[in-house]
Amino acid sequence: MTDLLLYALTAGLLLVIPAGPLGSIILWQRMAYYGDTLAHSALLGVALGLLLDTQVEFTVIAVCVVLALVLGPLHRISGNNLDSLLGIAAHTSLALGLVSVSLQSGAIDLNAYLFGDILAVRASDLGLLAAISLLCTGLILWRWNALVAIATHRDLAQVEGLPVARLEILQMVLIALLVAVGMKIVGVLLISALLIIPAATAGRLSRTPEQVALGAIACGCLAVFGGLYSAWQLDTPAGPSIVVFAAALFFLLLPVGRSRRRV
Repeated sequence: MTDLLLYALTAGLLLVIPAGPLGSIILWQRMAYYGDTLAHSALLGVALGLLLDTQVEFTVIAVCVVLALVLGPLHRISGNNLDSLLGIAAHTSLALGLVSVSLQSGAIDLNAYLFGDILAVRASDLGLLAAISLLCTGLILWRWNALVAIATHRDLAQVEGLPVARLEILQMVLIALLVAVGMKIVGVLLISALLIIPAATAGRLSRTPEQVALGAIACGCLAVFGGLYSAWQLDTPAGPSIVVFAAALFFLLLPVGRSRRRV
């Protein structure tokens, strides 16, 4: 039982460390719906993984990364508003995933993928999660100033010679990787909440991008601790409990302070 909680806690903390900075960047860009789009597309990756009888996590990562790479050029070519394009991509990928699941023989329980089960995380799962978390965190630290620049002043960053298009692709791929591995922890329907809520909470208490990012990590860690504790005591689903605790923290701190940035 101790190992069960230890694995769950470790998995949650590994997820929120890169999720904090990435969530902050998403909010600065007013792209909160982007996480939802990738989360919906993850179900298509699940269906393909089951259809091909392979590791579901890898097909989810593949689908999310491909979608992330396609969205940028598609936005420029189509000329459509980004919000409408994200909505089309989200619902289309979700529908394709559901159709693919329905075509497979045998009953398939999607609850574990939709809502996650952090208490089912095994030692082998931690290896992949740790690798993705380390990769994402390292790339964020490497290009942090540039990512903040394009998130806050995209046109100015372009004038200054920053590779805006490549940085946006990097950001999208990082979010895709995080959504793919976070699916098992809080599920495809809740992973975007774990990206957005801690960052929004930290944004009200912080004055610099670095403070927002670190505050988002701290709020995410508190949500993992509090969610797991309440799930253990009340026998509630662990993934949703983590998100509920994160939301409770946001509303508790809502009257306290204001960020210099609107997030």
